[in-house]
Amino acid sequence: MNKSTLERLVKAAGAARMFAYAPYSGFPVGAAVLTAKGKIYTGCNVEAASSGATCCAERTAIYKAVSEGDTEIVAVCCLADTDEPLAPCGICRQVIMEWGPEIEVVMANTKGETRVMPIGDLLPAAFTRNDLSK
Repeated sequence: MNKSTLERLVKAAGAARMFAYAPYSGFPVGAAVLTAKGKIYTGCNVEAASSGATCCAERTAIYKAVSEGDTEIVAVCCLADTDEPLAPCGICRQVIMEWGPEIEVVMANTKGETRVMPIGDLLPAAFTRNDLSK
């Protein structure tokens, strides 16, 4: 991923973070998804009193892209105010993997630090659609 694209994703995720609804955890997260069409979709975490009904920022952004028919995901960025760049949670890793093991995951924090790696490295030996056809 080139530096310009990385910066665009991090900036978009940071802007999305401002809309997070996190009254229970106090942990606002922003995300940005880049598709093969070059479009960026953003999302933030949206919490609910029943924590199982909460949706993470990464999934919100992915679902927005998919709901617009834009399903060729190239990269996903997640950002929060953390000491180290933020890695996606397990559920988000599984959802990202749904769209392909080569998707680049940009982990970022509000200090401007980033780390990039393919989702296949973040979720080795993943359960995928191929496992359902056996």
